[in-house]
Amino acid sequence: MPSDPLTADHVLEFPGGYTRTTGPVIGRFLTELRDGRLMGVRTAEGRTLVPPLEYDPATGEPVTDEWVEVGPAGTVTASAWVHEPRESHPLDRPFAWALIRLDGADTALVHAVDAGSPKALPPGTRVRPVWRAERRGHITDISHFAPEVTKIVSPVSTRYRLTASPSLTRFLEGVRDGVLIGCRCATCEKVYVPYRLTCPECGNPIAGEVTLPDTGTVTTFAINNLPDPRAPEVPFVSAYILLDGADIPLIALVGGVPAHQVRQGMRVRAEWVPAEERTLSMTNIRWFTPTGEPDVEL
Repeated sequence: MPSDPLTADHVLEFPGGYTRTTGPVIGRFLTELRDGRLMGVRTAEGRTLVPPLEYDPATGEPVTDEWVEVGPAGTVTASAWVHEPRESHPLDRPFAWALIRLDGADTALVHAVDAGSPKALPPGTRVRPVWRAERRGHITDISHFAPEVTKIVSPVSTRYRLTASPSLTRFLEGVRDGVLIGCRCATCEKVYVPYRLTCPECGNPIAGEVTLPDTGTVTTFAINNLPDPRAPEVPFVSAYILLDGADIPLIALVGGVPAHQVRQGMRVRAEWVPAEERTLSMTNIRWFTPTGEPDVEL
């Protein structure tokens, strides 16, 4: 009758540490690490190996006695992201194991890179070593590598004061009162909104005001996908709206309709904020909403 296999657990360990000699090549490399330098060794064919080897992996010939300082910066050629670091790993947060070709080297060094996220470490990322304060001649004398600084975020604040022209002041007074004020050029008979004092087409002074309705037609528009505190939702539409009776459009938001349903020729009406909330500002019109009328052929 078959019996269960015999098993026994064993542990192989060296409580006092496993001691091995490094040899002249690896020993030189680790000594230089202790002193904060990264060194490579030349092969007979002129390639620089980092980390150094005693023999050229391509030919099997012994390397030369020529040492070359490399780096300290390098380029990531490939990486593997570690989402859950283990106790023995060099970092206690997610990081990457990466192949790093140090400047001046022909081979890549494997080390940890603290990049924050895998998206921040595409091939070609430039990195630099972060050295430990106390070094002892070991590869861990480099705590890890970190990406080079390629951008900074600086708070920017500019304070300035705008002084409205008499024509703009008159227009905003009308918007405060729930009225859209335009003007008609006596020479070319074009009607402009907002109100202005000279005709942009013929250059003649304009004296007469025109009160325009708050209805109009969408002439062109853009769908915006970035948040805006003035917008009804995201995505939202900003549009050029030709008010009835005007010859040039004004720009405003469009609301009350899904962004993908806005179209050229759509008839819209201004949606005003309550009279008690109005100021000398175009924010008195929240946005323009569809009237439900048939579209206009532009």
